[in-house]
Amino acid sequence: MANRERHLEDIVMRPVLSEKTWRGMEEGKYTFEVATDAGKQEIRTAVESLFGVKVARVWVMNRSGKPRRTRLDRRHGRTSGERRAIVKLAPGHKIDIVG
Repeated sequence: MANRERHLEDIVMRPVLSEKTWRGMEEGKYTFEVATDAGKQEIRTAVESLFGVKVARVWVMNRSGKPRRTRLDRRHGRTSGERRAIVKLAPGHKIDIVG
């Protein structure tokens, strides 16, 4: 994983904005959707470089897709899964997600 060169935007794709993540932002914890093969160190350096902040800790979770089916023909399938990273910033650092 360390040998390949990737753009930072390919590692940290987008912020996850929900009621739960907004509460986490008040504590300095920001949630991002990240590449499925990204490691914690890659995520840490990408967030520090993209936003100019100091990262204290990184948590990573893999979320599996939800089962779905169509109503008429009863075909079953799944939505795509994702990998999320919760990044805790060092005291005094902040990311302006909205704008």
